[in-house]
Amino acid sequence: MIRKKSPVFLFVILFYAVQLSGQVTNTELSRISVKGNAFVDEVGKIMVFRGLNTSDPDKLEKQGHWNKAYFEEIKNWGANVVRFPIHPRAWRERGEKEYIALLDQGIGWATELGLYIIIDWHSIGNLRSNLYQHPMYNTTLTETLEFWRAMALQYKDHNTVAFFELFNEPTVGSGRFGICSWGQWKEMMEEVITVIRVNGGKAVPLVAGFNWAYDLTPVKENPINAAGIAYVSHPYPQKREKPWEDQWTRDWGYAAEKYPLFLTEIGFCGADDRGAHIPVISDESYGDAITTYTREKGISYVVWVFDPQWSPMLFTDWEFTPSRQGKYFKKALQEANR
Repeated sequence: MIRKKSPVFLFVILFYAVQLSGQVTNTELSRISVKGNAFVDEVGKIMVFRGLNTSDPDKLEKQGHWNKAYFEEIKNWGANVVRFPIHPRAWRERGEKEYIALLDQGIGWATELGLYIIIDWHSIGNLRSNLYQHPMYNTTLTETLEFWRAMALQYKDHNTVAFFELFNEPTVGSGRFGICSWGQWKEMMEEVITVIRVNGGKAVPLVAGFNWAYDLTPVKENPINAAGIAYVSHPYPQKREKPWEDQWTRDWGYAAEKYPLFLTEIGFCGADDRGAHIPVISDESYGDAITTYTREKGISYVVWVFDPQWSPMLFTDWEFTPSRQGKYFKKALQEANR
């Protein structure tokens, strides 16, 4: 006698099949893609993102703060996107399997709250010469390609993971980190994009400029040879002297006329504030300038950093008490994303 399987039995089988596949799937959030110089959802609605950077998920988990309450507070501040900076050293020390499990948790909480995700390979230095600003950023092109292959395979069907930021802050440090031309950097980034897409990755690749991800002037004459991408700048206040706006337009803002542009790190702190350092020292005048500039040009941004230890910090304790810049950007985010 053949017995009909119960709905509960079929659900359990389906659940375990998804778990064993090694991939996380999601259909709750609309898939983000590129159309012209804008990000759009699946019905063609233009999406402008305003959000917050976490500190490294590895750090947060070790300190007991990688939890849904943390993401709920990010949502309460008005964000619609959150950026995960993954340091190569943390990735190696935790190991691929355990780190992906950590990311799966965060992506699950973000999905429940309607937050999109940027996964950021958080290195600073020269990927060609393998010279970096600090040992925590040490990596190689091979490791970078392996990381993005793993991300593509894991999240190729997960709409919440909307962006892959290929390398946080490329720089040669005026030669301290060796030599790398824009053409050489462009070739490496094109290879990373190819590996992501051949392995099924659908997230929008974000490509940073030189000078610690500030300078996008080479894009004008020699853009990345790949469709469906966006560019990144980190225009901290001391990169240029006031008035900023015309210099921003020359250095990176002009790109927003042709490509989607994402400022994946902005922020400020006063000269006497805890953690003050070059290039972030400024005041609310910077906040006014950067929020007005991005609003007028439809540029997306993510503020650095939702942590009370890294700086410029957005809150000062684990009661989420806003810092000076936290007060400013909490209000700005809540107004922008109403």
